[in-house]
Amino acid sequence: MNGLLVLDKPSGMTSHDVVSLVRRATGESSIGHLGTLDPMATGVLPLLVGKYTRLAQFFGQAEKVYTGHIRFGFATDSYDADGTPSTEPKPLTASLEELRHMAEVFHGAIDQVPPIFSAKKLGGVPAHKLARAGLPVPVKPARIFIHEFHLVSLDAEQQVAAFEMRVSAGGYVRSVAHELGVLAGCGAHLSSLRRTRAGAFSLDQAITVDQLKQASTDGTIETLLPHPRTLIPEMPSVTVDEQIAGRLRNGMQVNLPEFSQASLVKVFTSPTELLAIAKRIAGTLMQPIVVIG
Repeated sequence: MNGLLVLDKPSGMTSHDVVSLVRRATGESSIGHLGTLDPMATGVLPLLVGKYTRLAQFFGQAEKVYTGHIRFGFATDSYDADGTPSTEPKPLTASLEELRHMAEVFHGAIDQVPPIFSAKKLGGVPAHKLARAGLPVPVKPARIFIHEFHLVSLDAEQQVAAFEMRVSAGGYVRSVAHELGVLAGCGAHLSSLRRTRAGAFSLDQAITVDQLKQASTDGTIETLLPHPRTLIPEMPSVTVDEQIAGRLRNGMQVNLPEFSQASLVKVFTSPTELLAIAKRIAGTLMQPIVVIG
C-alpha cells in the first residue's frame, strides 16, 4: 500500500506509537509521520505509507495550526502538563489584555529555544533521552516564524488562557507557553494542545484510531487515503504514456512541453498512480528526482 494517511491522534499516544499502529493496520513496514505531536497533544498527524515515504522532503516545511490552553501559576520542566513543577506556585495578576500585550513579542520571526524534553536530536540522540538521563542538554535557539498567536479568553479563577496559533515548521508551542509565563512573572505551562491543520491537511480529513482499526479489519484502508493528485497542491500534475514512464523509471530525462515554467511536477501514469516527482532542468526538460512507481 502506498499513500498518505491523515490521523486524528488521541492524547496519550506518542507519534512513534501511531507509526507502530499504522504498520500493524496496513501491513506496511515503511511508515513516516510528518511533524511530531507530543503524547499529551491531539489532532492532525499525517503519515506517509509505503513508497510515499520517499516524498517526505516535499512536506517538511509545512506550517501548523493549533488551539490549546496555557495554565499560569507555575512552570514545569517539560513546559507542559506531563512535566514536574519547576517553580513555586504564584498567582497570575495580569489581565487578558495585559497578557495579549505581552504575547505581541511572539509574532513574526523569533529565535526559539526548544524544550530540553523534546524529540529534537542532539548528536543523533533525542534531547528528551539526555534530559531523562540527567545529562547536559545543549539545545540551541532555532529561527521560527509565528504567523499568528492570539489569546482568545482567560479564566481568571482557573488561571487558564485559551489560544490559537499558526506557526512554521519546527516551532514549539510549549516554549511559547513557558516564555509567556516568564513574562507574566508567575510561570506557565501548556495544559492542552490540539493541532487543527498541518500544511494542507485539516481535521475534517483526519480519521480516528477506531476508524483505522475498523478499516483494517474490513480491508478498506485505501478508501480513507486522500486522492494522490491532491497531495503537494502547489505542484502541478501531468499524466504520461508508458514510453515516457519507462524513461522516468530508469532515471532518464524527459521532455514535458506543457510545463515550461514549473520547477517541480508530479508525474502520473493513470488518474491515481503517482510515478515520480520530476525537476525542470532547462526549458521543458525534466529529470526525475524521486521515483515511486
